[in-house]
Amino acid sequence: MRHATYRAALCLALAMAGMTVTHAADMPDADATATPQQTQDASLQDFIKANPDCMEFTDQCSHCAVVNGVAECSTAEIACIKQQNQCTKRAGQ
Repeated sequence: MRHATYRAALCLALAMAGMTVTHAADMPDADATATPQQTQDASLQDFIKANPDCMEFTDQCSHCAVVNGVAECSTAEIACIKQQNQCTKRAGQ
């Protein structure tokens, strides 16, 4: 019986060590490259800065409105072909 207890404890310890290593492998590196979402956010901010009077714009997949200097966009449509952002409504129109 004592041998079975040691075997169970050893198995449990190895399993816990394996989970720690697996979790560490999932953690992003500090040198990780930008994610597509970060790149997309930067692209939207660049568009807003280049077109300060644009109130609404689209890339043919999502439709966005500028609220307090931040783009609020719809979910992308299914099977769309993304284009460059185009302003669809300017301030004062």
